[in-house]
Amino acid sequence: MIDVNEKKQRDQWGSKIGFILAAAGSAIGLGNIWKFPFMAGQNGGGAFVFLYFAILIVVGFTLMMAELTIGRHTQLSPVGAYRKLKAKWAWVGFLGVLAGFLILSFYSVIGGWVIRYIVKALTGAFTISDPDALGGLFGAFITNPLEPLVYHAIFMALTLGIVIGGVKGGIEKYSKILMPSLFVMMILIMIRSLTLDGAMEGVKFLLLPDFSKINGGVVLAALGQVFFSLSLGMGTMITYGSYLNKDENLVDSSIQIPLLDTAIALVAGLAILPAVFAFGFNPEGGPGLLFITLPAVFSQMPLGSLFGVLFFVLVLFAALTSSISLLEVVVAYFVDEKNWDRKKSSLVFGLIIFLFGIPSSLGIGIWSDIRIIAGRDILDSVDFVASNVLLPLGGMLLCIFIGWVWGLDNAFKEVTNNGKIKFPLMNVWGFLVKWVAPIAIGIVFVQGLIDTFF
Repeated sequence: MIDVNEKKQRDQWGSKIGFILAAAGSAIGLGNIWKFPFMAGQNGGGAFVFLYFAILIVVGFTLMMAELTIGRHTQLSPVGAYRKLKAKWAWVGFLGVLAGFLILSFYSVIGGWVIRYIVKALTGAFTISDPDALGGLFGAFITNPLEPLVYHAIFMALTLGIVIGGVKGGIEKYSKILMPSLFVMMILIMIRSLTLDGAMEGVKFLLLPDFSKINGGVVLAALGQVFFSLSLGMGTMITYGSYLNKDENLVDSSIQIPLLDTAIALVAGLAILPAVFAFGFNPEGGPGLLFITLPAVFSQMPLGSLFGVLFFVLVLFAALTSSISLLEVVVAYFVDEKNWDRKKSSLVFGLIIFLFGIPSSLGIGIWSDIRIIAGRDILDSVDFVASNVLLPLGGMLLCIFIGWVWGLDNAFKEVTNNGKIKFPLMNVWGFLVKWVAPIAIGIVFVQGLIDTFF
């Protein structure tokens, strides 16, 4: 580790809107468009959505502001941030870096699938509406031992290109253009999906909760989805917060980012699940919903091929705004702590993460007989460790750190810019950080693990 005072000038965001869109872009990605709809489908529909929003209010906002606070206060990435405030807690920062590393390894595989579907859309593959035919095409692709790896490599190369460009010239520049475009396109797709015959059954499934479906596993899944979707517990928001100047309003940012993320998650659910029911797909069909159902929707739309190309291009960029934030956590650690050049650290760890993602891709095909955690394949097992273990654990430890180690008084000063910003609910937030969030996360975390393994 090098002395903080000896470091060169640290990158900063060029504008408030640039930061909000970049942070929202980190949150808004495959977690919303790919994972949220199928997680809802596998976990009781409305029951999962109800739990998701309850956890979002209690835990999501609380931890969002906690991470941004530590990041801006220290102006360092997770490991350095914890070390600066309390040296013995640096290992918690390492948990975040590890979580980001693991998530990006399989996230890049899924991102590669998106690129392949852009190619499919360009070649007119979205003229097929038969569910079995579409499912067969998707299955043949993801089980191929080589083709998905090529697209996995392309996705990682795109991620590298943006991260090497830096905070303002890379991450912020692309986020300001692409995130608004994604939102507009998602609205158009949702409207088309809702006009399909039988779509209302999907709406009911998504929005009307069946509380009999709720158990410890569903609660843990909802908790993991909140962490995964908001990029919490993996050091991303600490890292992004470290690029903020001291005049930014952390309270506003901590509200705006989850709101944008939640809006996209709901729109994605309403774009995909109504179409699932309209075309007779199983809502518990897993991640293939994005790659099977929407092509069927496009095949029924006027100018469907054009919409298919545009949609998957925008999904790609949504995925990229998340993947760059994951890689940035790892890169920022080596830039901050080891004084590595940004280009060197990006290339080295981009390659390592790509290699680590290969088993996740092959685990769906030629290694599909390998089951690691409670019958899960390799990709789902890596996802489980990251989303359902490391992220909640990191979030719980973050709350304990702020509430009991660093201290709420120090956090209050940073959040309010030393009293310049009014935050009437400061004491409520302090209570949530110190007591409610860590206890709730701990209980759900333990119960979910019991339900998963026993």
